[in-house]
Amino acid sequence: MVVAEVPKLASAAEYFFKMGVEGKRFRPTVLLLMATALNVQISKPASEGVADMFSTELRTRLQSIAEITEMIHVASLLHDDVLDDADTRRGIGSLNFVMGNKISVLAGDFLLSRACITLASLKNTEVVSLIATAVEHLVTGETMQMSSSAEERSSMDYYLQKTYYKTASLISNSCKSIALLTGQTTEVALLAYEYGKNLGLAFQLIDDVLDFTGTSSSLGKGSLSDIRHGIVTAPILYAIEEFPELRSVVDRGLDNPENMDLALEYLGKSHGIQRTRELAAKHASLASAAIPCQRTMTRMFKDPDGHLKN
Repeated sequence: MVVAEVPKLASAAEYFFKMGVEGKRFRPTVLLLMATALNVQISKPASEGVADMFSTELRTRLQSIAEITEMIHVASLLHDDVLDDADTRRGIGSLNFVMGNKISVLAGDFLLSRACITLASLKNTEVVSLIATAVEHLVTGETMQMSSSAEERSSMDYYLQKTYYKTASLISNSCKSIALLTGQTTEVALLAYEYGKNLGLAFQLIDDVLDFTGTSSSLGKGSLSDIRHGIVTAPILYAIEEFPELRSVVDRGLDNPENMDLALEYLGKSHGIQRTRELAAKHASLASAAIPCQRTMTRMFKDPDGHLKN
């Protein structure tokens, strides 16, 4: 999907899809598992051959959603690294560090365009709208992070909204798209959305914890990368609740080494890390709760032969 006519652009677009630097592929894995869980026959086939053809076509469409989602995610990483002036990503040199900002931005744009072409080929207006909304949310979340006021930076509600836009929206809308393409009811599709939303929030909350507790080798990025860029995440926000004086330190700017060291000192005395883990566990539980509900709803709308009722 990322083949380009210009070799340099092709090389840049494929940079984070190459063996050894492709990351965990968390999103495609979740989506393919969702597809496996919800992939049922929409109508009774006339013959086994028709069934096989239908099954193959549906699997291809569902796999396309996983590929589209990962391309959009990687495009956002390329753009984020330019905005953050990052020099590493996933344990290697970031694309902007290796090939420059211009080619990195163009590679991100190219991946988005390829994702759009593949998305259009699915010929499902609702799915197109869902994925387009997720892309809009990525831009909105990044803008919220860049332009927040002092009041907003210290708000947990603001942080969670931004986190939904930057991380959870893409996976939640993609999960819903999987449900729609498999012919599920509106109720099941909404449960798929809730699953993806809460899983995405839990994923990001744990990532925020690892930014303080992980190592460069385990994270594929420098530890404390967020706080070094002045980004306030859940552990610090919880620490502010326990130590209100920390807010003035945050307001002065965490990109200042002295302020960062002081913030880390307050964090160490607080329950910020523990409370963030607890919030992540809460969202993980909400995601888990949506799974049996999806199964129940699917059974309610299936006939004895396992086909969805009209």
